[in-house]
Amino acid sequence: MLFWSIMVGNSKNTANFAALKNERIAIMTFSQESFEVFERAIADYHKFDNVDTPISNPYKEKSIEFYLYLKNWIDTVQWHLEDIIRDPQIDPVEALAIKRRIDRSNQDRTDLVELIDSYFLDKFGKVQTLPNATINTESPAWAVDRLSILALKIFHMKIEADRTDTPADQQQRCREKLAVLMEQKKDLSLAIDMLLDDMAAGRKFMKVYKQMKMYNDPTLNPVLYGQNGSK
Repeated sequence: MLFWSIMVGNSKNTANFAALKNERIAIMTFSQESFEVFERAIADYHKFDNVDTPISNPYKEKSIEFYLYLKNWIDTVQWHLEDIIRDPQIDPVEALAIKRRIDRSNQDRTDLVELIDSYFLDKFGKVQTLPNATINTESPAWAVDRLSILALKIFHMKIEADRTDTPADQQQRCREKLAVLMEQKKDLSLAIDMLLDDMAAGRKFMKVYKQMKMYNDPTLNPVLYGQNGSK
């Protein structure tokens, strides 16, 4: 189960943060636990480092951890498909097959994000929103989607920063980029947890708008329905 951070202490010392400091209960935030799930998925993938490796999800089916692991696994496979398709020597037939696979992966990612958002809708569905409650620019799951991609960026930038077969200036640039990514992780994680805290308190509410991707729909993509109509 994923938790938000809380702090408890002796009520006599509530005004004294220093006194409470040693009585703090360290419970991982949602973003922290999510990131750990993402790191596990990335590590599991790289045991074989093959885009065709079957997923072996270690979490209970239909749990939020299960869906987070699945989300990052899809992201990780797609990350490497994007690398493969940029090979200048790739066979055009193989490249087209990979492009089709990436299209399907993008649809799977979108569907899964919307499924994760349904978890948050259920969780906060009975919260009484405050009269001045506001909506966020993105839903919680789309923010978590960015955290999943960020976990991949950090993993791969660490590899580049640690390489010894590259010029020193390239290594330095990678270390600088890694530092920026780590700062982004800190900021994004805080923003996610603050959003969830605000939703739990009724200060924020969420709406989910389906992405309504049109290019995969044969009834909405003019190239596809044009072909169908010409038969």
